[in-house]
Amino acid sequence: MLFLLCLLNLVFQPVEPQPADTMHIDFPMVKVDSIIANENDPIDTLAQALQDSLAQDLFFDQQLAWVDSSSCTSDTIILSFPDSVYKARLQALPFVIEVPYNPIVGGYINRYIQHSARVAGLARKSEYYFPLFEDALARYDLPYELCYLAVIESALNPSVRSHAGAAGLWQFMPSTGKLYGLEINSLVDERLDPIRATDAACRFLKALYNTFGDWNLAIAAYNCGPGNINKAIHRSGKRDFWSIYPYLPRETRSYLPLFIAASYVLNYADTHGICPAEVDRTMRSDTILTHRRLHLKQVSDMLGVPLDELRRLNPQYTRDIIPGGEKEYALCLPIELSGQYIDREESILVYQADSLINNRRAEIELLHKSGLNGSYTHGGVTYYQIKSGDSLSAIAKRFHVSVKQLRKWNNLKNDNIRAGKKLRIGG
Repeated sequence: MLFLLCLLNLVFQPVEPQPADTMHIDFPMVKVDSIIANENDPIDTLAQALQDSLAQDLFFDQQLAWVDSSSCTSDTIILSFPDSVYKARLQALPFVIEVPYNPIVGGYINRYIQHSARVAGLARKSEYYFPLFEDALARYDLPYELCYLAVIESALNPSVRSHAGAAGLWQFMPSTGKLYGLEINSLVDERLDPIRATDAACRFLKALYNTFGDWNLAIAAYNCGPGNINKAIHRSGKRDFWSIYPYLPRETRSYLPLFIAASYVLNYADTHGICPAEVDRTMRSDTILTHRRLHLKQVSDMLGVPLDELRRLNPQYTRDIIPGGEKEYALCLPIELSGQYIDREESILVYQADSLINNRRAEIELLHKSGLNGSYTHGGVTYYQIKSGDSLSAIAKRFHVSVKQLRKWNNLKNDNIRAGKKLRIGG
């Protein structure tokens, strides 16, 4: 708490005057609808957003950190340049999206530069995530510079969550994530999966661009929704970001300038004396697809890789469990261990299976399968009503349990079952 108060005191020192309504957190990690807005008290709004951001940063540093920027910027002198230099550098970027320079953008560039350690960390993490983003953007024929949206959405932290419920690198809300095909349940949250979430973000951004025909408007709509952009267009009578700027929600006015500022600093950090942070964990990984139910601790113990490392590589498995079943799931491993996993897969799958997987099967199926396959839940227990033509073995296969377990849970002496009766699925 003392550390947080010290940081808040540091941030709220007097600053240079800024255009009205442009004050914003330096590295926003929450979406517009997750900030407790108070039009009459922007300092309270900023403080709340900053506390959310710091809390998420501290969690990431303590639990999932893999870059160290302490030595990178400790002895450097952070340089500033005239506005004309910033303008020329932005114009020189090989971007399709327009990234103009103005005093608002300049203010955010300076704020990034003043936090050199964060920029150093972002520069190193971008080397890991940007190639993944660029592959997806290329598939959808989208501008590569959209990579920088993830910087201002999540600071390139795939596990970050806002208190409003947005999650992942691209900060999808649950409803939007499901709309774009992401699996979200008690075991899996694909908003945290860098590959699947990035694919969904590309489809969402392409749809926004098709709606507005302008990338600046599409970017703004990603933050506040198409409805708010349409309202601003209607009120202003114009269709470009800077013309509708006064009619946008307060946080969205900061969004495009922050995108431009992030694009600048990650392309020109070295000219300001900021180098990429050092890496203290592997950045090279490989992905294995599996239908098998698996606990990350099984992999951790058998292959000797820290569980926190596996969680960093597989943040979508919120309970450390890969559900298995009909759907194929991805297991991401340090690249040097992928061959070992393939060679030892069967022994990994049986290692401590009784304690980690088997005795939780009913709980897992209740979370993952409730309401599917003709099942229903009553009093916290999942049941299945037997239909004509069903067999005990077919029902066991449908719910990924054994015939022996079904007999035990339902006190059956043999495999004979009758249509219309109900079976208990789980102990």
